[in-house]
Amino acid sequence: MLDLTRALAGPHAAMMLGDQGARVIKVEAPEHGDDTRGWGPPFVQPEAGDRESTYFLSCNRNKESITLDMKSPDGAKTLTRLIRRADVLVENFRTGVLDRLGFGMDRLQELNPRLVVLSITGFGHDGPEGGRPGYDQIAQGEGGLMSLTGPTPDEPTKVGVPIADLLSGIYGAFGVAAALHERVATGRGKVVRTSLLAGIVGVHAFQGTRYTVAGEVPSVAGKHHPSICPYGLFHAADGMVQIAVGSETLWHTFAPAFGLDRPQWRTNADRVADRDAVVAAVDEAFAPYRRDVLMARLVEIGTPAGQVRSLDEVYEWDQTKSQGLLIDVQHATLGPLSLPGPPLRYDDGGRTEHQAPPTLGQHNDAIRAWLDDGAP
Repeated sequence: MLDLTRALAGPHAAMMLGDQGARVIKVEAPEHGDDTRGWGPPFVQPEAGDRESTYFLSCNRNKESITLDMKSPDGAKTLTRLIRRADVLVENFRTGVLDRLGFGMDRLQELNPRLVVLSITGFGHDGPEGGRPGYDQIAQGEGGLMSLTGPTPDEPTKVGVPIADLLSGIYGAFGVAAALHERVATGRGKVVRTSLLAGIVGVHAFQGTRYTVAGEVPSVAGKHHPSICPYGLFHAADGMVQIAVGSETLWHTFAPAFGLDRPQWRTNADRVADRDAVVAAVDEAFAPYRRDVLMARLVEIGTPAGQVRSLDEVYEWDQTKSQGLLIDVQHATLGPLSLPGPPLRYDDGGRTEHQAPPTLGQHNDAIRAWLDDGAP
């Protein structure tokens, strides 16, 4: 597959497919490559010419890199040869850019009728604001996610990672897999489209139907679930603990264990209506406990609970490692690296060896030789 993307949404989609075993050829502009190669600090080994940004390393594992000037005759010719050999092409240019380069959707399908194209835009390729440039935080705001996130309605807050980019990449990879499956029957590829806006609206879940069905406009829920109580962040004597009392069965076990079994809180609806009092009562009940003692007690009575871990704690956690969520790779210039690993595992098979993110143009010669050989 060909990865013509930069930044995060497209590279993440291509990396997901690479994680599943696809050969991913990343096409980058000469000299500077993907924009994220310069996004830092932090950089690793920041000497001139050698430094690599940790941002680029986060979304480009299991790829090869070739540098092409797509505006030049040689670059356009090489890209044409790659397109003819590809199963999938991923692009996240602004609407119209590929057409101006001579590689619009009609041209791509003419070159390779079996090609599946994933096109990711900011707000969609058509409609009254089609072609509008998209950046993650802007999409989080425009898509309503920030109105649901934060401590108060006056402080809309973005998610701590570029979630619009990541979601559109995930949806895009899913669309590619479905299109490849369909191609088995039809013999033809198709264009799959998604956007940062679509990624955000696609995860509105029950908050979306609160408006579309019930006519309610949701607002921030802060540290607590808007429809389940108690479900959120509470305070122990020496730290914070989260609980999720997600059913009446769980409540009837949890409440008596902490002296909270009160008739006015018999149902979840009762508790949601009196949320402030319930939250205050749970905090008061938890206050005498050290966090480790409280966690042990919650586990004992079967209440779903957890800590709030910093990222160093997450990556040092044995459970994280046991799930393959930390991988070791050998980088061409940086040597051995540990990277966040792919989120999917298979009981039988699947990729077990991973490639480090490539240096710029690392595979120029190998890819051109492959094209010249006509190898499958």
